[in-house]
Amino acid sequence: MRESQGRHELKYYINYVDVLQLRAKLPYVANLDEYAAQRNGYNVKSLYFDNYNDKVLKEKIDGVNEREKFRLRLYNDDISFIRLEKKSKKNGVCFKESTIITAEECRRLLDGDFVTLKENGSSLCMELYTKMHYQQLRAKNIVDYQREAFIYPMGNVRVTLDYDIRTSNNIHDFLKPEIVPVPICGVYILEVKYDNFLPEIIRGMASLSSRRSTAFSKYAATRII
Repeated sequence: MRESQGRHELKYYINYVDVLQLRAKLPYVANLDEYAAQRNGYNVKSLYFDNYNDKVLKEKIDGVNEREKFRLRLYNDDISFIRLEKKSKKNGVCFKESTIITAEECRRLLDGDFVTLKENGSSLCMELYTKMHYQQLRAKNIVDYQREAFIYPMGNVRVTLDYDIRTSNNIHDFLKPEIVPVPICGVYILEVKYDNFLPEIIRGMASLSSRRSTAFSKYAATRII
């Protein structure tokens, strides 16, 4: 299992013209993310967990100071590399832990065989296994989108452009390569993540002061519709 140090996250609503401008400017100061399979980014597909009372969704909407969510994630429909992630937030700082699970373990989990988490043996799998019992967490919905990502080493900055967001509540679609059916139209999100400081060159390049900040959550947005 890998656990990150706390990171800051800034999110902004942007439009398609902004995407074109940022796509043209960012490569001059930042490196393209290593996961990019093509020039215009890569596909991200996540499967989120919540309970019968929508605990995770309500905590996000209510802005609870200390909250967490579990998800499965894969890139470009590559089922040979699936991560279980726990993302938590405390006092505005984000933390993320992750571990690898196999496609077979994922299939068993989607079929309701939670014991596969226990058999995996990682501490994160064991934590989800426990919370699937006492919090009644279950796989809830899929969030699928395109992402373009850029890395700036100073400050460990990661700038992402997310769009073509789609969703489905058919959890068994997670491992299928077909297009996720329900689009969230007209939503473009700029995210800036960094450790202790945000270099001025990135702040200026993204023109953050002129953009509308948001607490946008792809999970919450796709659940609400």
